[in-house]
Amino acid sequence: MWLVVGLGNPGRQYAGNRHNAGFMVLDTLIRQAGASPPRQRMGAEIAEGGLGRTKVIFCKPMEFMNASGFAVSRAGAFWKIPLSQTVVVHDDMDIEFGRLKLAEAGGTGGHNGLRSIVAESGSEDFCRVRFGIGRPPPAWDGADYVLADFSQEERRALPDLLEVAASATRAVVEDGVVAAMNRFNRRKQQDETGGAT
Repeated sequence: MWLVVGLGNPGRQYAGNRHNAGFMVLDTLIRQAGASPPRQRMGAEIAEGGLGRTKVIFCKPMEFMNASGFAVSRAGAFWKIPLSQTVVVHDDMDIEFGRLKLAEAGGTGGHNGLRSIVAESGSEDFCRVRFGIGRPPPAWDGADYVLADFSQEERRALPDLLEVAASATRAVVEDGVVAAMNRFNRRKQQDETGGAT
C-alpha cells in the first residue's frame, strides 16, 4: 500500500494558486485511477483506490500548507504505511514551469509543506514529485508569487502538464521511483504529450 499526498491550501480563494499544484495533480490522479470520492478524515480529504495492483490512499491535507505534516502522519499511522512508500507532490520554484523532477528523498528547499512533513515524521526519506512553477519576476516576493494564480499562458498549458505529472506519480507507485525518475526527470512535461520541448 502507498500513501500519495498532494500539497496545497484549502479554500476556493487558493484553488488556482501556483502553491496548489500538488492538489491539482492529485485531483487529476484520483480521476485517472477512478478512486472513491474523497472524504474528510484526519484533517485531510482522503480517497482510496488502486494504481496497477497496488492499493493507494490519496491524501490532500486540509489544515493549510504549513501544517500539512499532521494529516500525513495521521494517515500513515492509521494505514501503517511507511515513509518509504509515501510520495508527496508539490510545487517547486527552483524548477522551470513545464518540467518535473522526481526524487527518492531530499531536503525541504524552504517549502513549508515539506518542512511540516519532515518535522512531524522526523525524516526526509519520502519520494517527491516536484512540479516546476519557475522563479518569480524580479519585483515579486516569493510568498506572493506562490500564492498568486498561474498566468493566463500557464493556464493554457496546465491541463496537459497535470496529466503528465499525475502519470509520473503513478509511475513511482507502479514501477518504482528509479524507473520513474529515468522516464520523467530528463524532459519537459510537454515531451510526454508530444508537444514542443
